[in-house]
Amino acid sequence: MCAPITVALAKGALLQDAVRRFTAAGLDFAAVLEPGNRQLMVPSACGRARALLVRNADVPVYVAYGQAQIGVVGYDVLREHQLPVAHLVDLGFGGCRMSVAVKASSPYRRAVDLPAHCRIASKFTRCAEEFFAALDLPVELIHLAGSVELGPITGMSEAIVDLVASGRTLQENGLIAIEDLFHSTARLVGHPLALRLDDGTLQAIVDRVAASGGAAPRAGAEHAVLSA
Repeated sequence: MCAPITVALAKGALLQDAVRRFTAAGLDFAAVLEPGNRQLMVPSACGRARALLVRNADVPVYVAYGQAQIGVVGYDVLREHQLPVAHLVDLGFGGCRMSVAVKASSPYRRAVDLPAHCRIASKFTRCAEEFFAALDLPVELIHLAGSVELGPITGMSEAIVDLVASGRTLQENGLIAIEDLFHSTARLVGHPLALRLDDGTLQAIVDRVAASGGAAPRAGAEHAVLSA
C-alpha cells in the first residue's frame, strides 16, 4: 500500500497499551503519549503509518467510514453501536464487565428480581435493552451521558447498566453489581473493504499485533463483521 496506513486509537485508558502493542508490531506511535502532544493525527516513527487520536466511541465510526483501515476499541462500544467493522483480534487488555448494579441497601440481588417497568439508567441503552428483552422483563431506559451512579442514589432509577472494572466507584457510592451482561476487552477492528483489497500489508500488521500479545488473528476470509 503506497499511502500510509491509518490507525484509529482511542484516547484514555486503552491508549498506552494500544501504543505498546503497535510498537511491538513495528509501528511506533509513542509520540502520542508525550505530555505536550496536542496533535490529533500523528505519524509513526517509521513514516509508514499514522494514528488518529479519537474518543473510544468514535473509533468504529472512523473505521466503518474508511478514514482508518484499522483501530483499537473496547468491545462494549462495538456491542453498543454495532457498526459494520471487521473484528480481527481480541487484544486482551482493558478488561472490564458490563453489569447491572443497584443500591447495596436494595432487596434486589439478580436482574430478574427487578420490578417490571422499573427505570434503568445507562450510557449503554442498546446493550441494556437487549439484555432485559432476553429476560422478558419490560423496563424504562434512561440514557445518561455522565455518572450513571447518580440514578439509584437520587432515586431516578432502580438500577444502572454500566462498565465495572475494580468496582471501587460502585462501592464508594453505595452500589453493588448484581449481574454481568458480558466481559469487555480491547479489540483490533478493521474496515472490511480495505481488508478485502489488502495486498498483504494490513494483514501483516494484524498478524504482528496479534503475535505481540500471544493472540491468534482470524483468517482473512473469516473476519466477523459487527453490524446492526
